[in-house]
Amino acid sequence: MSFQNANKIKKSLFCAIIPAVVFLICLNSTAAPPSSRRSPVVIAAEKAGPAVVNISTTVQERVNPMLPFAGDDFFKDFFDDFFTQEYTYTSLGSGVIIDGAKGFIITNHHVVVHASKIKVITSNKKEFEAQLVGSDARSDLAVLKIVSNERLPAIEMGNSNDLMIGETVIAIGNPFGFSHTVTTGVVSALDRSVRTNENVFRHFIQTDASINPGNSGGPLLNIDGGLIGINTAIYQKAQGIGFAIPINKVKKIVKELIKTGEVVYPWLGVEIQELTADLKKSLSLPNTQNGVLIRDVEEESPAAKIGIKRGDIVLRLGGLAITDTNDFRSALSEYTSSEKIDLTILRKGQESHLSAELAVFPVQKTLDLFYRRLGIKVEPADKRILNKYGLNNGIVVDKIRAESEAGRLKIQPGDLILKVNNLPIRDMDEFKKIMSRIHYLPSLTLVIRRGPYAYSLTMPF
Repeated sequence: MSFQNANKIKKSLFCAIIPAVVFLICLNSTAAPPSSRRSPVVIAAEKAGPAVVNISTTVQERVNPMLPFAGDDFFKDFFDDFFTQEYTYTSLGSGVIIDGAKGFIITNHHVVVHASKIKVITSNKKEFEAQLVGSDARSDLAVLKIVSNERLPAIEMGNSNDLMIGETVIAIGNPFGFSHTVTTGVVSALDRSVRTNENVFRHFIQTDASINPGNSGGPLLNIDGGLIGINTAIYQKAQGIGFAIPINKVKKIVKELIKTGEVVYPWLGVEIQELTADLKKSLSLPNTQNGVLIRDVEEESPAAKIGIKRGDIVLRLGGLAITDTNDFRSALSEYTSSEKIDLTILRKGQESHLSAELAVFPVQKTLDLFYRRLGIKVEPADKRILNKYGLNNGIVVDKIRAESEAGRLKIQPGDLILKVNNLPIRDMDEFKKIMSRIHYLPSLTLVIRRGPYAYSLTMPF
């Protein structure tokens, strides 16, 4: 073949190929663009989903509808045999795995409280019987543990300290054990307080992502799939808004629950009261003065050791400005019993900056505290009295201080105290332990038994 013929063939091939290439380019340019369905929300849900679990609990309760007759031994035996009924019911919620190697799961306290059996279903439909490691009603958090032969998928931790109003958040749950539910919204507000019949919850994240009993205990995610909060449906009256416990607070509480099974409220050792207008006037303070007044300082307490005195005014606690007693308790509740806390106090017009090492409330101080604040002195209940009324638990009122809150409410020596804040009192040791855990509360509810009748009283503490 001559050189000229070869050249002609090349030109012919080139002319044939060029239109084909142009056609392919045009075809590609008119093809559909890459799908936008795999949005950041989808990617975040796929990333976190395997760590979200379903939690179902079984609760058993024995109820005797003929309780008013329980004071008579004959009627008690008769009605126990024939009328006591056992009720079994279940509840559903969600949880999230935080440690795949050890099998630790976070959920809400209210999801597992009173449960006699807890079942966990993971995202791959495997069922486990869970052990309750620890639970804290004050924060509505609980930690469960399951044992698996395989490493479990764990959630990636985020940071709740840098949340922005308006940023996208994702709530995930697994209410029925079949598949995940995903709702989206934005951070509507931060540092929210929610009051229920039993507690005041503080520092919540507020969102318009739908949070309901089914995804309660599940994770609230940022757009990167990081865990920024634990959903809680503790406030059933909320319409169109949901709440979550910030993960930075959750981490601290979960650490305590894993370590000891409970969260011990720190002891500073002061009694506080509001700075009312009359107090400000008597102390020659301006009407605009904020803070709380130190009414008393307990001996050998952390506060006493750093020189806090009766009459001091706490302006700041743990870096937070204090305007009332709720602020004070809320700020203190962010700390554990082994941490240091900074205080700014006002004394005789001068501000001072102090640092106290918090401690655990001493069990041996509980009886004195109960008498000092409520005016009730208690002692072990005589077994004969308990047997007379068909009771196994309780302590007895030995003395009532004149002009005390207990005296005003007509509590009498000989009355039996059966419960404190719905916690049964088995004996004096149990009473001391319970009081050492709830010494910080602003009020207590007592269940009192007098003769065949029982009633409850709520008293400021």
